[in-house]
Amino acid sequence: MTGRHGEREYAARVQGEEVPRSRVDGFLADGPATPSRGAGRVDMRLRRVGATSHNEPAAERRHTAALPKDRTARAERQRRRWATQVVLIDELARRTCAERGLPAPPDVSPAAMLTVPEADVADLGSIIAAALAHSPAARALLTALEAEQHIPEEAVREYYTRNRDRYLTPDALRRGADPYGASAEPADFLTYGQVRGGIGRELRRAAGRVAFFDWLDQVRQGVEYAPGHEHPGDPSHSDHEHRH
Repeated sequence: MTGRHGEREYAARVQGEEVPRSRVDGFLADGPATPSRGAGRVDMRLRRVGATSHNEPAAERRHTAALPKDRTARAERQRRRWATQVVLIDELARRTCAERGLPAPPDVSPAAMLTVPEADVADLGSIIAAALAHSPAARALLTALEAEQHIPEEAVREYYTRNRDRYLTPDALRRGADPYGASAEPADFLTYGQVRGGIGRELRRAAGRVAFFDWLDQVRQGVEYAPGHEHPGDPSHSDHEHRH
């Protein structure tokens, strides 16, 4: 469908079904945005922040006011493309949850302000980090994928062996013990039994995230975007940005 001025009324089509542009507009007005770099947990709004790419921190609008108009317009275009991806992931996750028979997630309110952990932005990229903060369906799917991961005992043991520095006792840390030095003693380390459960959870979480990435790569294939809503890193539009 197109509006009065020939503008598409949808942001994307998924298997022929339209994702309304109004969902992106609502998210742009009140939703969380790409976090700036810094410590701690960051809570931001797209109405206050203009994203320059899907994977890089955004510059606050008060700073973009002095930019040339072409650069400001470019930031706004990328901001809309970034927001489209967040909304699209919610839509795709809802469909997948229904296919898997997972409980129906609650409706998303664009005004719901959720914090986005800085570590998640670094590990996942700002699009997926924001999508997980924004979308109950995406979080439910990630939880299900994590639960499906089987971590072999040998993988847990290998991780413990390779990362001895992470398992020094508090006393060994105070003494500045070298975990890989010849003088390190068994008593300087937490035992495998003490940390085995935590390592398994950490590896399962990492494997679940990989499965989530793989799922997204698969379900995003064939999505049709309306002009101005393409992926921020899509090289088919002239001002794309795809930085790592």
